[in-house]
Amino acid sequence: MIQFLRDIFAMHRDVDAIVWQDRPWSYGWLLQRLDEWKMRLESEKVPTGAVVSIEADFSPDGVALFLALLERRCVLVPLTSAVENQKPEFIQIAAIEMRFIEGAEGISIRRTSETAAHEHYATLRARGHPGLVLFSSGSTGKSKAAVHDLSLLLEKFKTPRKSQRAITFLLYDHIGGVNTMLYTLSNAGCMVTVPNRAPDTVLAAVAKHRVDLLPTSPTFVNLILLSQAWQRHDLISLHTVTYGTEPMPESTLKRFHELFPHITLQQTYGLSEVGILRSKSKSSDSLWMRIGGEGFETRIVDGMLQIKAQSAMLGYLNAPSPFTEDGWFLTGDAVEVDGDYIRILGRKSEMINVGGEKVYPAEVESVLLQMPGVEDAAVRGEANPITGSIVVARVNLKAPEDPVEFKRRMRTFCRERLAPFKIPARVEIADSEQYSSRFKKMRRAQPL
Repeated sequence: MIQFLRDIFAMHRDVDAIVWQDRPWSYGWLLQRLDEWKMRLESEKVPTGAVVSIEADFSPDGVALFLALLERRCVLVPLTSAVENQKPEFIQIAAIEMRFIEGAEGISIRRTSETAAHEHYATLRARGHPGLVLFSSGSTGKSKAAVHDLSLLLEKFKTPRKSQRAITFLLYDHIGGVNTMLYTLSNAGCMVTVPNRAPDTVLAAVAKHRVDLLPTSPTFVNLILLSQAWQRHDLISLHTVTYGTEPMPESTLKRFHELFPHITLQQTYGLSEVGILRSKSKSSDSLWMRIGGEGFETRIVDGMLQIKAQSAMLGYLNAPSPFTEDGWFLTGDAVEVDGDYIRILGRKSEMINVGGEKVYPAEVESVLLQMPGVEDAAVRGEANPITGSIVVARVNLKAPEDPVEFKRRMRTFCRERLAPFKIPARVEIADSEQYSSRFKKMRRAQPL
């Protein structure tokens, strides 16, 4: 199942595989630890096909355990500290039978009273394949549990690609984080971990460990600009920043590109339900991209993106199937098309209908972020008896300002850049952060 990874590890024994707490761990160590975990799983009588949680981060031991459980054909449910409050709910939904919990003294094993009998688990056991369960962020409702055949996700990593030193910014329980780990290890690269995801911490790690790839989110790119952390660290080694998980404000993209013309900005596209597609941006300052690659097909139906993937999930544990009868996944993303290129406008669920006109939050946010004194902005719709909905903006300001004066200034600024129906009708001034632990914009109403 992972023999190709074992072969890569063996050929690069002295190469750094992981930097954890500023200490490098080699592929030789990782291969040895993988074998030690293999023996421990045998001695603990962990059943093949068991549903197990890995409650860890990208520690060397956590990575070795992930691979050992994969090799044992278990169903893996990665859970990080970011979802600590939801763990009881997730353990029940996934019917986790064994928990592997990393602590100060190492990784402990606990058995639960759960029995994993879902039909998707039965399918994996019948195939003799390992599985992966990923929970959605739940930003628009209850978290959904997507079940993957992990052997299908592994296939694309068997094709050799460029070896890179990458920050593990996206978390262990995120499709992007899993993709970063498997891509890096399958190409004998180095996973550089960080103790937290503050801009200074991440960029300091880039400088110290000669990182050339930073996979992140548009929200974090904006935080780098706001914090001016880039002025305090040498980023000469950083060649590529990939961004995904949410629409990128065009103003943020262009400003970052102007500051760092030597860094290639590449938009990525992936979903927990289908995996990560190969992508190519038209240019570093363009939101237009091509997506697809081996094992993926795309089509646009009524302006909405649909994907058919060999690596698509089996289905959800706790929700109806989102696939069409002929196997296409309904992404919920509205797009524009220009030849081979597409541009993501936003989620259909977040689109605001103002008197029959469509407004996508990212476009309005991009304009607001250009305003002097605005640090961040999140836009949403609210019901209105006359127009159906109105545009509401929630903004973080660099300095206190009278709300009435700010709204007047905002309307003047937006009038030259947006159609009248796109200009926010109501403005909220906020002090709290407007992004989640996954560094993804939160657009629903928040306490002021």
